[in-house]
This record gives sequence, structure tokens and C-alpha cells, in this order.
Amino acid sequence: MKRIITIIAVVLPFFIFTACQKDNGTRGTINLSITDSPIDNDGITGVFITVTEIEYHTSGNNWKKFEDYDSPRSFNLLDLQRGESELLGSFDMESGTYTQIRFILDAPVIGIGQNSDPGCYLEFKDGSIKNLYVSSGAQTGYKTVGSFTVPINGSVDVTADFDVRKSVVASGVTGMYILKPTIRLVVENQAGQIAGTVSGIPANSQIVVYTYENGTYENAEANDPAEEQTRFPHAVSSDMVDESGDYYLAYLAAGVYDLVITAITDGASIEVLGVIENVPVESKETTRLDINISDL
Repeated sequence: MKRIITIIAVVLPFFIFTACQKDNGTRGTINLSITDSPIDNDGITGVFITVTEIEYHTSGNNWKKFEDYDSPRSFNLLDLQRGESELLGSFDMESGTYTQIRFILDAPVIGIGQNSDPGCYLEFKDGSIKNLYVSSGAQTGYKTVGSFTVPINGSVDVTADFDVRKSVVASGVTGMYILKPTIRLVVENQAGQIAGTVSGIPANSQIVVYTYENGTYENAEANDPAEEQTRFPHAVSSDMVDESGDYYLAYLAAGVYDLVITAITDGASIEVLGVIENVPVESKETTRLDINISDL
């Protein structure tokens, strides 16, 4: 669906990553992309955001704008799943190590009136559209986990993984959808993936596979979440098994992971079917792991 985006007066400093920099007078390039982990609400067919500016944090607690960013740009995050990404741009910057990037969004803010044509909104199966709000206190920004180093006279490929499963929540009090971004920063040449096929799926069930750093999953994460929270809050990534029985977990840092296998029955109740521990991931490699539900 093509929409004309109106830039509103209030924008959200978003996707924040803490940064430090070596100011050595030399420069390199960051190739910055955006991707998404799937949402487990099959009633939502589009999660649209509009990025108006991108900034990075420098020494001296200053922010600098990527002047070459061609703004504003709109993205349907649900088009950027299973390893798909969209290049935001290739930007020249001082070499050094960074852990902060800030994205400025065209987003309606709770308590500052309605916006009939927002830059951030949801699209549903029935064709309806709802604003995607941020809280008025969120303008100080959001933080992510990860860092990247811009080499001298070289380049680094960095992808920001916007996990909409965690980021988009419904407010039971106001009936609004709220954006609570959870961003994971990945250096692409250090990332691997886990993929495979799931068999023995129970009738009337959808299977979702959650990825956890080894030993970090706790059973309580499967409980009903608090208001404006999500289940499995500490999962690194997730994927809903498709009609062919396949799953794909992309942009994982090298390490050891546990997979939590869950079933959503009749579109409502959620059950943890089992946990597969000690799944290795190597940089730039795909770990193939087929899962039989009856073996869990």
C-alpha cells in the first residue's frame, strides 16, 4: 500500500546505541541496513515506519547526523524478514568503535493529538490502518545491544534488527498500539544463522521458534505478559514456521544458543513444546537443525 507520509513536528529519537569513538583523524565507511524478526500476530499484515534522520554518537557526548541519508524513507518491516534487509545508506565517518546510533522517526506521540497520516502505522488483514504511537516520555531514545568498529580506509556492514514481536504492543487500557522498540545491532561478517524444517506439527497449531543465548531461558517467560509487555522477552530472535514447515533465524552472533519450540493453538493459547539446547552458530555459516515435534 503506497501512502504519502506527512512529516509531523514531533519526532522520536529512536534506535539508540551507546557509542565511543577514536578521534584519530582517519575515516572509514559504515554500510547500514535494517531488518526485522517476524511478528507472531497473523492479523497484522504491515508494520510501517518512516525514518527522517540518522545520527551517531561521538566523543564529547555529541551527536552528528549522517548528512548523506536520503530522508524521509518509509519501510514495511514485515517485508524485511528471514535475512532480508534494506540498505539505509553507506556513510563516511571517523574510524573507531561505536555503540550508539540514533534514528529519528516520524511517529505520533501519545497525548499530543491524533495524526491522520502518520509515518508509523499498522496495516491489518481487513485493510484497516491504525496509528503506531510512542509514549511522550520516549523522546530520550531507546538503547540496543551491540557495537561496531569502522576500520581505517575500510568499511563495515552493520544491520539493525528491529524485532517487531517485542516492539509492537497493544494497550488494553487505551486500545492503541504502541511502539516500544527493541533493536539488535549485528555486524554482518560476524553473523551466522540457524535454519531447518519442523515436522510432526499438531493440528490447528502454528509453531514459533525462539532463540536464546545458551542457558538464559526461564520457564516464567512463557507466562501471560504484563500490560504492554510480550512473552519470551529475552529471546534474541524468533521465527514462525511457514506452510512448508521451514524456519529461519538470521543475523545471529557467533556463539551457542537454545531453541524454545512453542505452539499457538487456534490462534490463542501458547504452549512450550520443548527446548533444544547447545545449538552452535559460527560466523557466516548456517547451522542446519531439523526438528521433529514428537522428539521434544
